[in-house]
Amino acid sequence: MKALFADWKVVLAMAGAAIAAIMMIAYAFFRPAEEPEDVERRRRLHLNQIGRIAEGQVVELAEHPPEPREVQRKLFGSRAQPVVDLRPRHLVTYSYAISGVTYHTAQDITGLEGQIRFERLVAGQPASVKYDPSNPSDSILVADDWSGLR
Repeated sequence: MKALFADWKVVLAMAGAAIAAIMMIAYAFFRPAEEPEDVERRRRLHLNQIGRIAEGQVVELAEHPPEPREVQRKLFGSRAQPVVDLRPRHLVTYSYAISGVTYHTAQDITGLEGQIRFERLVAGQPASVKYDPSNPSDSILVADDWSGLR
């Protein structure tokens, strides 16, 4: 053991590895949580870029009251909480078929009101759906810069 610590290069390498391990553990525990809206926005952007288009149909438009968010407590201190969004949530249910399989899904379109005319949105309306070719159940009806609603 004494011979192991006799070489300063080995000691330096072990100390560097220990510091790197501590930093990775600290990052895993203290990194900021991702907001669900940011995750959904990235999913929409990804599907808009790689998605294929299929013909679908709007099934229903529903408006839900806003849901309260749980406050997440941190181990050390607390981070600033965002302003609670009190807008009602708009949910569009739609269906589409790929290779003989019919998919029924929904998308929360709250915040995408600039892409949609709610007064023209009715059940039974035809629409274009973008879906992931490697996972056809992952789809969107509306994105930040694209709309399949007619």
